[in-house]
Amino acid sequence: MVDLYNVETYNADTRFNASYLNALERMLEKVLPHAMLKAKPNLESRIRTLKMDWATVYDLLNVKDNSSFGWDEHRQMVVAKDAIWNLYISVR
Repeated sequence: MVDLYNVETYNADTRFNASYLNALERMLEKVLPHAMLKAKPNLESRIRTLKMDWATVYDLLNVKDNSSFGWDEHRQMVVAKDAIWNLYISVR
């Protein structure tokens, strides 16, 4: 997806236009010829999941008072004390 974004062929105001899934499908077919991944529903579903996960991490780190959560650059993950995680999980 980064390659598609950098090419700027499939960009539309910081979003991908409708044909990017087909281009992504062709790229995957070259790398994984027998995987039989299709743009719909396989790729579209995975991208939707990634968007939701990204929104969760973004919200954790950019809330007004985000002193409870931090980012571990070495491990590339959100970190917090166990009590904070338990509270977050119980609320959600």
